[in-house]
Amino acid sequence: MAAALAAAVAAALGALLLAPGGTEPPGDGPAAASSSSFSFSSSSPWGAAERWRPPGVRMDQALLLVRNELPEQGLRLLARCGACHRCAYQLLAVLPPRGDGGPGKAVVVVDTQHPLSLLLSGSLAGSELCKTQYHFGEFGNYSLVIKTLSTSTKTVSCAIVINEGPINSYLPILFAFLVYMGILAILITGRLVMKIDPVRNWVYKKLNPRETDRLINSELGSPNTTDSVSSDPAPHLWSATSRQRLRSLDTFRGLSLIIMVFVNYGGGKYWFFKHESWNGLTVADLVFPWFVFIMGTSISLSLSSMLRWGSSKRKVLGKILWRSFLLILLGVIVVNPNYCIGPLSWENLRIPGVLQRLGLTYLVVAALELLFTRAGADSGTLEMSCPALQDILPYWPQWIFILMLEVIWLCLTFLLPVPGCPRGYLGPGGIGDFGNYPNCTGGAAGYIDRLILGENHIYQHPSSSVLYQTTMPYDPEGILGTINTILMAFLGLQAGKIILSYRDQHKQILSRFLIWSIVMGIISAILTKCSKEEGFIPINKNLWSTSYVTTMSCFAFILLLLIYYLVDVKRLWSGAPFFYPGMNSILVYIGHEVFEDYFPFKWRMRDSQSHAEHLTQNLIATTLWVIISYVLYRKRIFWKI
Repeated sequence: MAAALAAAVAAALGALLLAPGGTEPPGDGPAAASSSSFSFSSSSPWGAAERWRPPGVRMDQALLLVRNELPEQGLRLLARCGACHRCAYQLLAVLPPRGDGGPGKAVVVVDTQHPLSLLLSGSLAGSELCKTQYHFGEFGNYSLVIKTLSTSTKTVSCAIVINEGPINSYLPILFAFLVYMGILAILITGRLVMKIDPVRNWVYKKLNPRETDRLINSELGSPNTTDSVSSDPAPHLWSATSRQRLRSLDTFRGLSLIIMVFVNYGGGKYWFFKHESWNGLTVADLVFPWFVFIMGTSISLSLSSMLRWGSSKRKVLGKILWRSFLLILLGVIVVNPNYCIGPLSWENLRIPGVLQRLGLTYLVVAALELLFTRAGADSGTLEMSCPALQDILPYWPQWIFILMLEVIWLCLTFLLPVPGCPRGYLGPGGIGDFGNYPNCTGGAAGYIDRLILGENHIYQHPSSSVLYQTTMPYDPEGILGTINTILMAFLGLQAGKIILSYRDQHKQILSRFLIWSIVMGIISAILTKCSKEEGFIPINKNLWSTSYVTTMSCFAFILLLLIYYLVDVKRLWSGAPFFYPGMNSILVYIGHEVFEDYFPFKWRMRDSQSHAEHLTQNLIATTLWVIISYVLYRKRIFWKI
């Protein structure tokens, strides 16, 4: 039933978001710079969203006709994106002067994702005739009229006129939201109906379902109570505490994973579903650290389980090493696909990646926990001088190690000399910082990767390459950032220790999650000065800055608090549908990467410049992976490493 309903989501999305209506102009003639080149499709339920548009204007762009009433020669129109911090103005067009035939005209295409600052510069260096800021709308048709307001003062006016209004490119998100809310309403209604005894008995009789046993050793170090005793006899059991593992952890992991799949598939090509160009956060920047966080939580629970069941530390260490090796190996394979393009070139092999970083992080955090774990520390049986800190004080050697790692990150980031760059540089390079440091992308982090790994073995198209026009390769999963990924996993490990130290004490667990969230939030506020760009250490996913880790940890503790309360304390939510991909996270992640370009996850679009079509395709692909994970769960198929 759940699979059928999920399939209905895909069908409904296709029907709503791919509603009929022309999206392409009927001819191949050149676009005119006037409003007459546009028309509206009256048959489309999308209204303006299905308007014809001239060739040359792509998604997230608008057409701007510049009408120059001034007679001066050499006028230049420059532009700067509002999201580009400390960027120099870039030349947009050289304007012809007004002549006998009328005003000088120029047609340009402008970006619509962020507000744009327009500057009219005279022939003399540094002369500014007028300046304006405007947020253009997608596929809009605008005119910039430049004229003199007063002949005596020679005051120049730059006025923007709307020839044709833009489309509402966010309507597809609203429709998709309504579709999923409709499916949710159907599920809730079905669950209420199933509580009626005659209905439930009839359904069970027809379907004869078999309850799926929980597989207690999912990947990345999830809590384990059976795997560790498959070969070793257990001297004792968990007794009252040997219950099913927490569904909230798999739900948290699955939620992070599904958002990750969606944004990796394109997120409808909306800018807020892509990674931030440099400083700041978007939806895409949330999911990887959350996945790392819950991995750390699972490490705490799984290692405690293994040791309680009598596994030796040597055996557990062997499993940690093997899992880390497999993650790194799979990562190298996944980020270097050569399915249809011939042999893999070792000269351009990318070494860092998501799974590689997960493998290294898992190795360090799990080994650290195994090395310094103390019997009874996770069950609250040790005598403590300060019981309120029983989830922290027994693990002081681990905290010292993590703090030493953070000191190393700070010293390398702010003290390491980088040729041609200011010491402690955290910027994107390119045209950022007014173009003074074009080859300094990432500062010390980028320099270390290029020095150790080589330019050909790191990511070639960083998120800063579009907005900041950077040309240097930079890898967001590079060497230096791994240190703070370890910090993120360790904070997740702390969440697991809270669950173990205060087992069955829900109020204590929830209150400590809240306290940790507040502490992390305060640290973030101090490091960033509550500013996107002006803090001591800005929030930056590319750098995996300290403030990025503390901010994501703040969010993670709050999110885990809510899911834990709803799923495991009050049991108001089963965790579906996120619970199912959370149980098969490695399979879903690798599968969505490998089959990304294959049907039914991708197909040829009628209009590749439509947010609606991209959103439909990406949501259907993501929904299919939820269906696959549900079917695998029902079939009791789990991919473990």
